[in-house]
Amino acid sequence: LCPRERVWPCPFPTLVPPGLGCWFCSARCPSCRAVGSPLVMDPNSICRKTKRLAGKQAELCQLEPEIVQEVAKGTKLGVRECQYQFRFRRWNCTSHSKYFGKILQQDIRETAFVYAITAAGVSHAITQACSMGELLQCGCELTRSRTPPSPTAGPGMEGTAWEWGGCGDDVQFGYEKSQQFMDAKSKKGKNDIRALIDLHNNEAGRLAVRSYMRTECKCHGLSGSCTLRTCWRKMPHFREVGDRLLERFNGAFKVMGGNDGKTLIPVGDNIKPPDKQDLIYSADSPDFCSANRKTGSLGTRGRVCNSTAMDTSGCDLLCCGRGHRDETVVLEENCLCRFHWCCVVQCRKCSVRQELSLCV
Repeated sequence: LCPRERVWPCPFPTLVPPGLGCWFCSARCPSCRAVGSPLVMDPNSICRKTKRLAGKQAELCQLEPEIVQEVAKGTKLGVRECQYQFRFRRWNCTSHSKYFGKILQQDIRETAFVYAITAAGVSHAITQACSMGELLQCGCELTRSRTPPSPTAGPGMEGTAWEWGGCGDDVQFGYEKSQQFMDAKSKKGKNDIRALIDLHNNEAGRLAVRSYMRTECKCHGLSGSCTLRTCWRKMPHFREVGDRLLERFNGAFKVMGGNDGKTLIPVGDNIKPPDKQDLIYSADSPDFCSANRKTGSLGTRGRVCNSTAMDTSGCDLLCCGRGHRDETVVLEENCLCRFHWCCVVQCRKCSVRQELSLCV
C-alpha cells in the first residue's frame, strides 16, 4: 500500500516534475493518484508542503527557495525540449496529465528520456541563473585555479597571450543543485531497480550539460589586433543537449537487476555495459498506435503526418499502417507587416490554404 502521506488530491491545475516531493506520486506506488509529470506548477507552492518533502528537498525549500524557482523553470525547459524532440514520433511527449502520469509509472525508453531531459533542464536553468546574477548563492565560475586555455592553431595566433576572464558558467553549482533536488526521492530506495534506473538517467541528463562545455574567447588589442585573449566556459545550447539525449534515446540500453539488488546488467549477449551518459530502461515500450489510458498512449489517430517522408514523421510509420487522409484547412496568419515610428508593428490578417495529411 502507498504511504498515507503520498495519497492526496493534487490542488494545482498544472503538472509536476518527477522528484518534486509531495506532488509526485511515486512510480513505485501504483495506487497513488497519477498526477506525476515533469511539467511545473507555481514554484512557491512546492515549499508550502515542506513537511512532505524528502530531507534534501525540504532543506532547499527552507534555505534556498529561489533555487526551487529555478528548478521549476528547468523542468519547464526540459518538457518543452522533450515535446520538440518527439514532435514527429508516435508518442509526442504529450502534456495530458492522465496519460503522462502513466508513462512515468513505467520503465520504458520514453520515461528514461523524460527523466534525463528534465534533470538536464534543471541543471541548465540554475547555472544560467547564476551567470545572470539572479542568485545570491552563486555567480560566475571561479577560474583562479584553472590552467590557461590551450591556444588553437591558426594563422596569426602564434604568441597570443591567453587568460581566463569574462563570466564563465558555473555548471558545477547547477549540477549539484539538480542532483540534490531531482535525486532525493530515488535515493531513499536506491536498492530498488527502478530507483537505480531513475538515478542513472538523471545523471545522464546532467552530464549532457556538464560534459560538453565550450570555450568562448574575446580578443583585446590596439587597432583590432589580438595581443590578448580573454576566455570563459559556456554551457551548450539546450537544443544541443536535447539532440544529444535523443541520440542516447535511440541507442538506449535495456537492463535488468543483478542478484545483489544494487547493480544493473544489460540484457542480451555480448552487450557492453552502458556508460554514465547512456540512457537505460527495463521494459519494452508499447507501440503507441492506439489510445490506451493504461499505458499512457493517446494513439496517433488524427495526427498530422508527412506523406512523402520515410522517417518517423512519415504517414506509413506514424499512422501505424492504417493509412491517412488529405485535408485542406484555412489558417489565418500575419502578413504585410509594417513598422511605424515609433514603435509599432502593424500587420494584416491573411488567409492561407494548407494541405494536411492526417492519420486515420
